[in-house]
Amino acid sequence: MAERIGFVGLGIMGKPMAKNLLKAGYSLTVYDIVGEPVEELVTDGAARASSNKEVAANSDKIFTMLPDSADSEIAILGPEGVLEGAASGSIIIDMSSIAPLVSKKIAAECAQKGVEMLDAPVSGGEPGAINAALAIMVGGKQEVFDGCFDLLKTMGSNVVLTGDIGAGGVTKLANQIIVAANIEALSEALVLAQKAGVDPEKVFNAIRGGLAGSAVMEAKGPMMLDRNFTAGFRIRLHQKDLRNVLQTGQELNVPLPVTALIQQMLGALINEGESEADHAAILHFLEGMAKVEVKRGG
Repeated sequence: MAERIGFVGLGIMGKPMAKNLLKAGYSLTVYDIVGEPVEELVTDGAARASSNKEVAANSDKIFTMLPDSADSEIAILGPEGVLEGAASGSIIIDMSSIAPLVSKKIAAECAQKGVEMLDAPVSGGEPGAINAALAIMVGGKQEVFDGCFDLLKTMGSNVVLTGDIGAGGVTKLANQIIVAANIEALSEALVLAQKAGVDPEKVFNAIRGGLAGSAVMEAKGPMMLDRNFTAGFRIRLHQKDLRNVLQTGQELNVPLPVTALIQQMLGALINEGESEADHAAILHFLEGMAKVEVKRGG
């Protein structure tokens, strides 16, 4: 394919996403502040860049996948940033989960240079990134989205334009509310079963096919029962997302009481040294309160 693609941010999500672009045959230039994933992508066929600016200078469409709002702002708008190297007519696709107002700020500065932007956060965790099965929630112009749709489909199974710039971020925040609440509710349910002397695995199998069943339950229930909290999506990142949810809610005067409570649970787990654990470890907070450990066999 003649189209030149850039990718900045090769972390737990970005690296497999970039690999899927290579598998689809795109010409890819990559950069990350950590050298190891860059080396891995170069071995797979990507070109190495020495800065965000260099990625953009060698690309028509540039993806960014970074931890938080400040990271996206610096990587795109800062010194040696993507915008410095981007030519008029190029497109920046920020797939980071950041505050919608920051996406709007970045897009406004890009527009002054004739650079288009989409905000396109994702859901699906590391397994979704590896399997190109992410849900991708996009904000931006219809015509820009249409021109990037095939590219986005190499990384996601469900790609939806939800509105103008910032709408992708709002959609991701809504997603994170629901995911967090599901994990917390599942944790409460399994802790209750354990404390009552009923096998949590049997409870899980009994309810998974009913109204309580969900994709979250199917993904996180087995992890909880296996005591496997290796990160597919880290607690510190979900805590960050819920912080952005609450900030956005405050700006819009929207009460979010359950979200606020779960965000505090995540903060407590971070203080307990679990920032890098999978968000399924919300279970640990409930177990600590009930003085019980969920395990197969009851």
